[in-house]
Amino acid sequence: MALRREPHVLVVGGSDSSGGAGIVRDIETISALDLRTCLAITTVTVQTHEAVAQIHNLQPGLVADQMRAALQANAVGAIKIGMLATEQTIVAVADVLRQNPQIPAVIDPVLVSSSGWPLLDTGAIGVLKQELIPLCRLVTPNLIELAVLAGSDLAIDEDGALQQGQKLLTAGLQALLIKGGHAAGCRSTDILLRADQEPIRFDAPRLGGSMRGTGCALASAIAAHLANGSLLEDGVRKSKLLVFEKLRKSISRD
Repeated sequence: MALRREPHVLVVGGSDSSGGAGIVRDIETISALDLRTCLAITTVTVQTHEAVAQIHNLQPGLVADQMRAALQANAVGAIKIGMLATEQTIVAVADVLRQNPQIPAVIDPVLVSSSGWPLLDTGAIGVLKQELIPLCRLVTPNLIELAVLAGSDLAIDEDGALQQGQKLLTAGLQALLIKGGHAAGCRSTDILLRADQEPIRFDAPRLGGSMRGTGCALASAIAAHLANGSLLEDGVRKSKLLVFEKLRKSISRD
């Protein structure tokens, strides 16, 4: 019974048969921070590191039941949300969050795979923005996801990204971490936006390689730090450093 008293992060997301992203990367990251993970699987995918071949979505009610069982079984300190795939699953997950408002949730808005395969129904984006994202403590879009959520063209500079982020805050988001991995330049800068507060920048050298699942890892690490009681800004800073070091080591091995 000691297990149920240990802090857990509840991960809600899809599987990745290649092991490069999704719940595999989530568990790996959270375990590296000495926390336990419990799961609610939304989608089973068939994919390699290069392409997605199949996607099979679980019933929304089953997703919600997994979440409730995990919350009943464990001391969940934070929830990390990844791939949701459908409007119905978004609504089901939002219902569980409303029943547990004391638990901070971090959502990585998974819209498209690295190989270009759509991972969220186009018609579900509005539901995501209206029903789920306002319930989350933090949203972590890259520049492409930010533009889709804001209903705008891809931002060409930091000012444009900040305008899109402020637009989303005005629509009801609590906090937004704009990831700079898709930007240009020798530095990779993530920007934390919160209503009525100055933007906070988290800067690191831009590395020359790439690795799948970095968005999963960053959001999972932030959720783990929140589960351990860290303030949001501190959790983001520690998480960016963790992902940077992981990417640097991966590139040096290649």
